[in-house]
Amino acid sequence: MRKNVYMTSIIRATEKDYITIINIGKESVTEAHKDSCDSEILNEFIERNYNDDAIKKELSEQNNIYYIINYNDQPIGFSKIIFNVTHPNIARKNIAKLDRIYLLKEFHGIKLGFELLKFNIELSKSNNQSGLWLFTWTGNKRAIDFYLNAGFTIIGSHNFHVAKTHYNPNHHMFLDFSKNESK
Repeated sequence: MRKNVYMTSIIRATEKDYITIINIGKESVTEAHKDSCDSEILNEFIERNYNDDAIKKELSEQNNIYYIINYNDQPIGFSKIIFNVTHPNIARKNIAKLDRIYLLKEFHGIKLGFELLKFNIELSKSNNQSGLWLFTWTGNKRAIDFYLNAGFTIIGSHNFHVAKTHYNPNHHMFLDFSKNESK
């Protein structure tokens, strides 16, 4: 029996990768959050946050560290991590925020999202971070289960403003490296 073989690579994104991040971001955010609000509000959020100027600006900011995961030389997802970002519910110092992690839907279920998460965990540890935290929409059961299975715990919540008149409840999740090891 022949085993499926795939090649992945995770590379640091540069300003020239802005179109890749925009395209993956628009598609992935739409898929992950399509049930969180009406399409007009979601489209406004995406257009505000995933346009040339917004992503180029984010990529140019030194604290924002973007990585792109490739599957057989095709970009299929990305992450954005920021080191040394405090959180009011976490007493530890030197913690990283996983600000974004997205994978195109057709690549769910083959452990590539976990590969990208594990990469960010190891990157954080190698940069003397003592944990990793993030926000996730409470209605995104797939994402919540993904993070819980990776060892994260829910430590709080807040309302994330998608638009001036709409917000989504979000969990705050934390992976304490001194207590948890990535699976």
